[in-house]
Amino acid sequence: MSDTENATATDGPEPVVKRGSDLSMGTVDAGEGMSKGVLLDESDGAPHFAMRRFELAPGARVPNHTNEVEHEQYVLAGEYTVGIDGEEHTVTAGDALLIPAGVPHWYRNDGDEPGAFICVVPNGDDTIHVLDDE
Repeated sequence: MSDTENATATDGPEPVVKRGSDLSMGTVDAGEGMSKGVLLDESDGAPHFAMRRFELAPGARVPNHTNEVEHEQYVLAGEYTVGIDGEEHTVTAGDALLIPAGVPHWYRNDGDEPGAFICVVPNGDDTIHVLDDE
């Protein structure tokens, strides 16, 4: 590889490693019993996507809402119900979801164990529109 090719390959964001033990979780105003921590986003130099961790406490409820951006989610722990476009889905660790932009969705954890998932969204503005209680 030439020096020019090498320089091009390294132009762009710097690599980032963040420890899970350093993740700061905060409450989510739109949902009762839901918390969120930002794993990576624009502030870390991620040029296209933000990666976040969400936790649903036992009894958590997040109302039916839409987002202006798509969501890709990967379930890490627990079992909980997600309503997507009028259909209910029980999800568990290892399941993946795609919630397209503008599609109504909600969350409910009726179990005794917390649920957790990773959510990846495009960087930029995202307006949340609460539609009603599931």
